[in-house]
Amino acid sequence: MATVRLLAPAKVNLFLHVGPGGTDGYHPLASLVAFAGIGDDVTVQPAGRLSLTVTGPFGQGLGAGDDNLILKALRALGEVTGAADPPVAVTLDKQLPIAAGLGGGSSDAGAALKGARDALGLSLDDEALADIAAGVGADGPMCLHARAAWAEDRGDRLTFEPRLPPLPAVLINPGVPSSTGAVYRRYDEGPAGTADRPAPPGDWGLSSVIDWLSARRNDLETPAIALEPVIGQTLKEAARLPGVRLVRMSGSGATVFALFDTAEQAVEAARRLARSHPGWWVRSTILR
Repeated sequence: MATVRLLAPAKVNLFLHVGPGGTDGYHPLASLVAFAGIGDDVTVQPAGRLSLTVTGPFGQGLGAGDDNLILKALRALGEVTGAADPPVAVTLDKQLPIAAGLGGGSSDAGAALKGARDALGLSLDDEALADIAAGVGADGPMCLHARAAWAEDRGDRLTFEPRLPPLPAVLINPGVPSSTGAVYRRYDEGPAGTADRPAPPGDWGLSSVIDWLSARRNDLETPAIALEPVIGQTLKEAARLPGVRLVRMSGSGATVFALFDTAEQAVEAARRLARSHPGWWVRSTILR
């Protein structure tokens, strides 16, 4: 048994098509998700009892109470293995903004599950851990696998997509939280959309994929902007960046992503935007 350190990568919805809500409160969706090369850091080590310490620039906005998804996931792991509380100490270095549309909490939980398994030497594969993650949230399985995938139904029916090319990107958060529940309620006030999964691109080259994505949409963008108008401003600012090919909101917001042809363009665009908006969270990365 040893200390395990894992990246809990940011999840990005490259498109998000949403259908009308059902009687169970869930909305069917279709999405193509990718994962960034940046995220939160999760460290897990064997200990006498289960504990969670939260640090990092966004740590103060996230408690270590019983509602934390890491603790929920690990306690669910304990129920599967027969130990109510797995004896591990977890440290979460929170680098991603909270309520940002990046799947941070689910990704943290997924990394903690993998870390606890490896630190304790448990004989559970990723599929077994994904079943546990599904009990924590609909996007738990996709964030545990952290692989490019088509997501359907509640977001828990996954088809991995190995053909997706690396996408140079800039992630931009204007510093406001975006409540998923509030955004969906606002969405429900308008005409219902459709959770249609489009046919895949005929060419999986970078430029062709970006063109194909440009014809897709995020159905939560309009309600999110209505609740937090600064998201609209962020989209406009991102659209002005030199070399940008596509700008869209991820998930229920408030994070916006911008795609480029090259990593060098993304790095320079991030520098430019960070200088003009020093209060925003801006990072260049590769989506895979």
